[in-house]
Amino acid sequence: MPLRLPRYHSIYKRFSRYTMISKTAYLRNLALAQDFSNVPGAVVECGVWRGGMSAGMATVLGAGREYHLFDSFEGLPPAKEIDGQSAIAWQADKNSPSYYDNCAAEESEAAAAMKMSGASRFELHKGWFDKTIPLWSANATPIAVLRLDCDWYESMKVCLSHLMPKVTRGGLIIVDDYYTWDGCTTAVHEYLAALRKPLRMRQFLNGPFYLVNE
Repeated sequence: MPLRLPRYHSIYKRFSRYTMISKTAYLRNLALAQDFSNVPGAVVECGVWRGGMSAGMATVLGAGREYHLFDSFEGLPPAKEIDGQSAIAWQADKNSPSYYDNCAAEESEAAAAMKMSGASRFELHKGWFDKTIPLWSANATPIAVLRLDCDWYESMKVCLSHLMPKVTRGGLIIVDDYYTWDGCTTAVHEYLAALRKPLRMRQFLNGPFYLVNE
C-alpha cells in the first residue's frame, strides 16, 4: 500500500508544522495526488493555512509545475446557518485545540513551506475567495489537481463555479470538508446537480473525498 512508503512519511515529517491535517489524512492526500501525477497542468489549493499540504503535493507532483495557493491568511469568514450548527459551534469555541486561531496564518509561512518543497513556480493569492478566484480564473491555465479546503458553503460555491471548469479532463478535485461541514456538502451537491453531468463523489482509502473530471 502506498501509505507504507517511507517517502510519504518523511514528507509529512518535513512539513508537519505547516499543516493541521492529521498524519493519516495527509498521507492519503499525497497518495491520491500521486495517482494523478501523469495529468498535465497546474496544482491549485484553496484554503492552505501554512501551506503544508500544497508543499507536500509539490514534493510528489514535481517542482516544475505551477502551484497556486489561495487563502485569506486572516482566518475563516463567519459560519452561517447553511454551514450547520456544528460549524457555528466550532467557530464559537475559541479555546478548542482544533480552533487554530480561526485558521489564520502568516502568508510568509506558506511561502516558506513551498520554498522547502523545491517548487520554483508558485504564487500565493491573498484575499477572500470571492475577490481573488474569479479574477485569477478568467485567464487560468488548465488545472491538473484542485484541492478544496474551503470549509463553508459560500466559499465552496465560489471555488467550484470558477475553478472546476478549469480542471483538465482526467484531472482530480479533492474536497477536504465534504464529510465535515454541512455547508460544504450542500455546495458540492448543488453544483453537481446544476452541472447535469453524472460525476460521482469517491473516497480514497477511507480518506479524502474526491471527483475526477471525466
